[in-house]
Parts: sequence; C-alpha cells; structure tokens
Amino acid sequence: MFRFLLSRRWIGFAIFVLILAAGCTRLGLWQWHRLESRLDDNKIITKHFKSDPVDLNSVLTVGKPQTDSQQWTRVRVAGTYDPENQVTVRFSTRDGAPGADVITPLVLTSGAAVLVDRGWIATTNNSAKPDNVPAPPSGNVTITGWLRANNGDRQQANIPANGQVRAISSDGMAEYVPYKLYDGYLNLRSESPPAAEKLEPEPPPELGQGPHFYYALQWWFFAALATFGWFYFAWVEERERRKALALAEHRSTVASTRVES
Repeated sequence: MFRFLLSRRWIGFAIFVLILAAGCTRLGLWQWHRLESRLDDNKIITKHFKSDPVDLNSVLTVGKPQTDSQQWTRVRVAGTYDPENQVTVRFSTRDGAPGADVITPLVLTSGAAVLVDRGWIATTNNSAKPDNVPAPPSGNVTITGWLRANNGDRQQANIPANGQVRAISSDGMAEYVPYKLYDGYLNLRSESPPAAEKLEPEPPPELGQGPHFYYALQWWFFAALATFGWFYFAWVEERERRKALALAEHRSTVASTRVES
C-alpha cells in the first residue's frame, strides 16, 4: 500500500507541497508579527494621547533621530514660522478629493527649526502647486502637535522641487533650509495666536488591528489546504490503484473460469 509514494513523481510533489506550506506558514507568521507590532504601536499612541503636551526639547535633541517610542508624543514648542521655506506635499488626498499638505518650518529661539504639517488644503488636482495657501500666524507662535517620524524612503520624494515634495522628511529638507532641523516633523493640533484661515488638520490615527489577523489565518489555511491536498490526492490514487487491481483480479478469475469450462 502507498508504495507509489516513493516514486520520483510523488517525491517531487511532496517537496513542492512542503515548500508551499512552509512559505504560507512563514507569511502567516509575518502577518501575525505585523499585528503584534500594530497593537504595540496602538498602546504607545494611546499612552501619549492621554498625556499632557511636553516641551519639544525634553523629547528631542537636534541632530539625534527619534525612537519608535517617541512617535506620537504630544509636544509644545514656541517659535516663528518661516513661510519662505514652506513646501507642499503633492498627491495628498482626503476622502478621494485632491489636495496638498502644507509643511512650514517653525524656527525656535535657539536657531534650530522643526517642520510643522499645518494641515491640508483642497486643490484642483494632485500635481500642481496650490497658489492659495493660507498664511501662517506671524510673529512668535506657540503650537502643540504630534511628533511624527520622517516618511518616504526614496530620495527624490523627499527633496523639494518647485516648492513641492512627495513625502515629509527633515532629512530631505535639511540641505534646503538655512538652519538645523529636528528629526521628523509635527502634526499641528493647535497654535496661539491662531491663523486667520485654518487648514484641515491631520485626522487622528486609526487604532484598529487592521487586516493582519485575517491575513494570517488565510495564509495558514492555504498551508493546511496544500498539506491536506497532498494526502487527499495520495488517497485518491491509492483508491484508483485498488480498483484497477480488483478489476484485474476479477477479469483473471472470469478468464480462468471460462478456460476450466
């Protein structure tokens, strides 16, 4: 029974199924780890949002990168906006509508600056630079915001071109401003004095678990299905072999009976 499983064809089939099942299992574990990472991030975000804003300099130092645990910290900082070095982020949509995020450096009394995402403005399309960006408050301004990490891995996306970028990054802006920048940027939540015309602020982050749990179950199901399929096809082939053997024995018996008659 099942000796055919030692054939080259079935051994190759088994190796293929093992590789497929192992790959699906690994992808399931990857999605599970992503779920754990997201839940950990949600805990950090919730903790920061329950805390009062702290001074920016108590969290970050110019020239030093952020840590994962510092992201989403609510901070407070005072300075003067520099609209001359302001940029907008192309291809920023809200509910499917085209627009742009407005990024304005806030220069502190120390001479260093932090990038501030002042909010979103609707545009006629996603690629053209908006020409109706509301001005930031003039003079000394005290703001509060969420600390965010740089985004965009591609160098071209981070470098300003005609006053526009594709991704917000203090690294990409560093060579285009006449002062040092804190790592990352702030999502503006409030400012005093307020701007004459406000932009739409960045919405709070989604704290759900995302699709990772169900994706992990899907991959593990595919792994189990591949393994089950191998055993099922082996059982089907063995059953067909038994039927063929039984039929051959029946024909042999009938033929022997006729000869004896």
